[in-house]
Amino acid sequence: MFIIDAHLDLSMNALEWNRDLTKSSREINQREAGLTDKPDRGKALVSLPDLRKGNIGLVVATQIARYVAPDNPLPGWHSPEQAWAQTQGQLAWYKAMEAKGEMVQINDLVSLEKHLSLWKDESTPAEKKPIGYILSLEGADSLVTPEHLHFAWQSGLRAVGPAHYGPGRYAQGTDAKGFMGTEGRKLLKEMEKLNIILDATHLCDDSFWEALDHFNGPVWASHNNCRALVNHNRQFSDEQIKALINRGAVIGGALDAWMMVPNWQRGLSTPREMQCNLAVLVDHFDHICQLAGNCDHIGIGSDLDGAFGKEQCPYDLETIADLQLLNGELADRGYTEDDIAKILHGNWLRFLRKAWKNT
Repeated sequence: MFIIDAHLDLSMNALEWNRDLTKSSREINQREAGLTDKPDRGKALVSLPDLRKGNIGLVVATQIARYVAPDNPLPGWHSPEQAWAQTQGQLAWYKAMEAKGEMVQINDLVSLEKHLSLWKDESTPAEKKPIGYILSLEGADSLVTPEHLHFAWQSGLRAVGPAHYGPGRYAQGTDAKGFMGTEGRKLLKEMEKLNIILDATHLCDDSFWEALDHFNGPVWASHNNCRALVNHNRQFSDEQIKALINRGAVIGGALDAWMMVPNWQRGLSTPREMQCNLAVLVDHFDHICQLAGNCDHIGIGSDLDGAFGKEQCPYDLETIADLQLLNGELADRGYTEDDIAKILHGNWLRFLRKAWKNT
């Protein structure tokens, strides 16, 4: 079945991890054998060939570059201008993939429907089909001013998550506290003018509620799980999930093990000992469905290879192509074929068609 993955850090892997994503993940891992500069070396799951193998023809692909103030211990860039330049380098990689025929940018209804038709065409070999990508900015720190959003929109940016980890220039993120403030509200206003989707993922609770109060455009959560199952501020509370449901949002289930199972210890826990498999993701799906009363608000936002690899994801995944195993997991849990189609792609498509209807 056709799959949409609403969160992949492809350009980060290409430029910061130095991975040639036109190769299979097996080839990428072979080339990384013996490298120790990052904990997930040799454990990649994501590549363009593996996306094709898994019939994952459309993804939300990120740009990401954090600004860090002198007292911020997180890794990042020392000025917004440096962060902006980093995102422009990432954009250049996406454009290079387009030029090579590996990817195609999806930024409106016309390009969306054309791309879906191509992927439905069984006469075209899978290896000839480009991976469609919707450009998203994870953390808005790299926008030197809110007006820079207009330049980004011209380059195809269609979704923005105002925060990432820690304190941000426009909003406060995971493990931080506080509100968005004047500049954050200016950003939301510009996003609304341009019909850019607000990604609520990573917003701390205060900034989350402020964002929903001040933004009247389309809202989704590209990669987020449930606080009721894993008690951490990175997850959404039931109250937040209900608010997103009321806004018509879709929430993408993430496959980072520490977000899936409680009591995960980074660098110590293993997926098998923690019984972290794809069925656990369905537990998070079930919880959201119970709150919604339907399955219209869930999808996949895997975040695979988002600075972690096989050491910190469901043990029944060898590559991202194995997301197809969710078909069986969902069917075993009682989801109908129509339900499964909604979860694997239909809910994201319904959301995009509504959000882009008048653009």
